[in-house]
Amino acid sequence: MTSFVLASASPARLGLLRAAGIEPQVVVSEVDEDAVESLARQQDPGLTPRRLAQLLAEAKGDAVASRTTDERVRWVLACDSVLEVDGQVHGKPGTPEVARERWQQVRGRSAVLHTGHHLVDMRDGRTAGGPASATVRFASVTDAEVEGYVATGEPLHVAGGFTLDGLGAPFVESIEGHPSTVVGLCLPLLRRLLTDLGTDWWSVAQSRA
Repeated sequence: MTSFVLASASPARLGLLRAAGIEPQVVVSEVDEDAVESLARQQDPGLTPRRLAQLLAEAKGDAVASRTTDERVRWVLACDSVLEVDGQVHGKPGTPEVARERWQQVRGRSAVLHTGHHLVDMRDGRTAGGPASATVRFASVTDAEVEGYVATGEPLHVAGGFTLDGLGAPFVESIEGHPSTVVGLCLPLLRRLLTDLGTDWWSVAQSRA
């Protein structure tokens, strides 16, 4: 089995990889997301949410790859997600007030979750990547349901202020696109990226059959 590094602290992304047969090492990038976004907007005032998600993934993946010295590591994968609402970026709310405001804005509506992916082949330095997007339809939740969800603390620390694989799942009516994209790592896209770099899925993943 090749050694695989996930450049993310997200338990959801880790869970997706493990469920798909990949047991990664976790190395957090420590990249300053606000600084990356600020610089990107200076260079491109028309920066789209989809492009921002990809730039953040690239910054995190390159940061971890640059300090990885273990020769057993073959792959470094970084991802980043943002929710696009009315053309605006919704990252992690951070505070109950922001989370509450975000839910009041999206309830009963649709928004687009963009997840950027950056895969580095440590053997030769080649990279492959790209964003995946999925449309999320939110339930028409009540004020009481919003307050209850915000009180759990979960939405404060996840992109867009909601989860599909956690306490927020009952408040998501439907997904147009692959569900793993919304969780934070599009598995079909990861398979294609590995293929682009000349590697078969089963050389990385472990079958449990």
